[in-house]
Amino acid sequence: MKIKPFLIAILIVITTSSCVSTKSTLKNVDDNAPIPIVSANNTFVLIEYSKDKKYGYDADYPINVFYKSTKDENLNAERFLNALAGPKGEKITFFKIESCCPFPTKRTEIGAGFLDIYELKWEGQVMPLKLYINIYERGYLLVPMGLSIKNN
Repeated sequence: MKIKPFLIAILIVITTSSCVSTKSTLKNVDDNAPIPIVSANNTFVLIEYSKDKKYGYDADYPINVFYKSTKDENLNAERFLNALAGPKGEKITFFKIESCCPFPTKRTEIGAGFLDIYELKWEGQVMPLKLYINIYERGYLLVPMGLSIKNN
């Protein structure tokens, strides 16, 4: 018996959508947060530091950088990360290590989004940091505890 591609597609949609909870666990989404200012160096202008040790380090408190289309989905994550420095102003390097933690969102065609986990390193660091970044939702952009604002 042949299975038509249409039926396979429906089966995939049903099985993948059942993995996402209908209620988001994200605690810091704020659609009223101001749109970040972009500097001449194409980084976000960051001025405030987080007072919450979970901000960026916990999947329920990701850094919500938002994007406008799939064409530039990683652009705002990179603008944010390129605005950061180590705790004493050290130059950081970063790379995306994985995506995780599906959550419901109205900002994708499939109704779900994933958090991206980035690893940050700098010279003299004992252990790399991992930050959770949400490219789908909007929120206040703050410097996570233990990091600083890059001097341009």
